[in-house]
Amino acid sequence: MDYELWYWDGIPGRGEFVRLALEGAGIPYVERARGPDVDENALVDDMARDRPHPPFAPPYLVAGQLTIAQTANILLFLGEKHGLAPTDTAGKLWVNQLQLTIADMVAEVHDVHHPIDSSMYYEDQQPEAKRKAYSFRRNRIPKYLDYFERVLDTQGDWLAGGADWTYADLSLFILVDGLKFAFPKRMAQVAKNHPRVMALHRKVAELDALQDYFKSDRRLPYGDGIFRHYPELDDA
Repeated sequence: MDYELWYWDGIPGRGEFVRLALEGAGIPYVERARGPDVDENALVDDMARDRPHPPFAPPYLVAGQLTIAQTANILLFLGEKHGLAPTDTAGKLWVNQLQLTIADMVAEVHDVHHPIDSSMYYEDQQPEAKRKAYSFRRNRIPKYLDYFERVLDTQGDWLAGGADWTYADLSLFILVDGLKFAFPKRMAQVAKNHPRVMALHRKVAELDALQDYFKSDRRLPYGDGIFRHYPELDDA
């Protein structure tokens, strides 16, 4: 069964966390809202369909009769279905907990450039964004990365221990990768204190299973959506 992944076309966004897990595990899927022949209203129209468990927002995954929304929820499903997480209850909950923590930071990243209203242009809330960015760079980036560094100190090369990655490792890669794009000056400084986190980022970047994806046009560049680089919001 090929999965159907629904997410906004043109931006990696939260869909990238699901996409990378599918790509890394070699799981067939179809991007239903992307492609030259796809109607620009396809995603909005599909979300309006009558279904037992409608999604609030993308990303969502259609798997047969199931419609699964929320990034962490989708990854919980894929992790259990395709061996992308431990099989014991404690291990499954642990990886899900890590994913939810990553999701918390992703929301904070978004709020840096849209601290007042997500429907307003960045330029209309730039003074507030500068204040938010100062606090985020100084306090929140090191706080989250300190946590993941401590986890890796305990677990080893991968967040859940063991000899191989889980979906949470791929998600941490995206988080770090996006932060390096959005805040290159700050991340260059912070990276010095988080060698295990940066080593995990490199290990995922070098995974054989992801090389075709990284070189393909299926991987969308940062620049819009969650991870945006505004030079005025970055500082060491």
